[in-house]
Amino acid sequence: MSQTIGKTRLAYSRTWHHVSLSAPTTPPLGRLASRIAILLMGKHKPIWDPSTDCGDYVVATGCNDVFVTGKKMQQKKYYKQTTRPGSLKAINMESMVRKWGGGEVLKRAVRGMLPKNRLRDPRLERLKVFEGEAHPYKANLMRVNGKLRVPEPEVSADKLKVNSI
Repeated sequence: MSQTIGKTRLAYSRTWHHVSLSAPTTPPLGRLASRIAILLMGKHKPIWDPSTDCGDYVVATGCNDVFVTGKKMQQKKYYKQTTRPGSLKAINMESMVRKWGGGEVLKRAVRGMLPKNRLRDPRLERLKVFEGEAHPYKANLMRVNGKLRVPEPEVSADKLKVNSI
């Protein structure tokens, strides 16, 4: 019999993190992907458990400026194949960025760093990638480039009136 009472999945609060790939201090693709994978898994939280999905949301913007070291842009290959004989297709990173954008390269890098189990696809769905800086999740963001964002208090029209004596 279980010792927990109620719906424990509701106890996991998910925060939204923002990562800008166009910032001048952005790390290379592999280091960035491993940090995003840790956020998606929830390993930075004290309640982390490998069998539960307690990770956060990550919004990555500026993916067209993805940074890799060396000659990986020309030499790294991505493979795709159906089960038919002779159907192995290879595409290099430069062509993939031109064809599908840098967000697809980032998603594939993060996907390779997540554990290969039933939680990988739901975790990857929480990664939102955008080629430019504009995105519809501005109101949800709690952390921007690792720093806590303090939301501005909403000021209503009646509070703006000054009482004159």
